[in-house]
Amino acid sequence: MKLLKEYIEKNGKAIGTNILKVDSFLNHQIDPNLMMAMGEEFKRRFENQGVNKILTIEASGIAIGLAAAYAFNVPLVFAKKKIPSTMGDFYTANVFSFTKNKDYTICVAKEFLTSNDKVLIVDDFLAMGNAVLGLKTLVESAGAEVIGAGIAVEKGFQQGEKLLIDNGVKVEALAVVDSLENGIIKFR
Repeated sequence: MKLLKEYIEKNGKAIGTNILKVDSFLNHQIDPNLMMAMGEEFKRRFENQGVNKILTIEASGIAIGLAAAYAFNVPLVFAKKKIPSTMGDFYTANVFSFTKNKDYTICVAKEFLTSNDKVLIVDDFLAMGNAVLGLKTLVESAGAEVIGAGIAVEKGFQQGEKLLIDNGVKVEALAVVDSLENGIIKFR
């Protein structure tokens, strides 16, 4: 997606060889026009596949998920990283966060994922693929179908895409970064 790549080139910062900092427009301060354009692009890439629910993980995926849900005119569900005391029956999965170097147990209330759902998983980054696989586990626990994964930025130099494809997930990334060497962001 040309617009997202332009934002990354103008405002993104490579930190070492593994971290791309995009917090000025994507996952801390959020540019609403970019979010809505990304939501429309996900709709274009996954339309006519029966998507009736968008699923993401808190917190960085929520803005992108909401934009996609708005474009599709379907509900957004986000997996929580802590089980609230108000949640009744729920599905859980374990996820390792590459960015935070920490394990999480994510959960979604059973009332929000059913066997009738065709789910598009949306997230801000794809590095190792753990978050998407955890969300896929939640979807499958409900007997629902994963239509695919819509990713804002994929780190093409890591193994996430291969892992997801090997696990039967169609991946559509709006920008694929193949290198962050020497502080230079190189796209596929």
